[in-house]
Amino acid sequence: MQDTQADYISKKLEVLLSEHRDLDGIIDSMVKNQVYDQLQLQRLKKRKLCLKDEIIKLRALIVPDIIA
Repeated sequence: MQDTQADYISKKLEVLLSEHRDLDGIIDSMVKNQVYDQLQLQRLKKRKLCLKDEIIKLRALIVPDIIA
């Protein structure tokens, strides 16, 4: 993998991880305060799962799974 491509993937991964952490905090605070719309909470959780899938894919590109 080229350095520029690896750099791009690493930066994208950082952005996704940050957004994932932010969503986690938002979801936790909504549930703790019990002030939330069920539909909004579902959407946030779905977005968080999508981010997790993207993160896993990008990590696989950076560190390929080597079967020994």
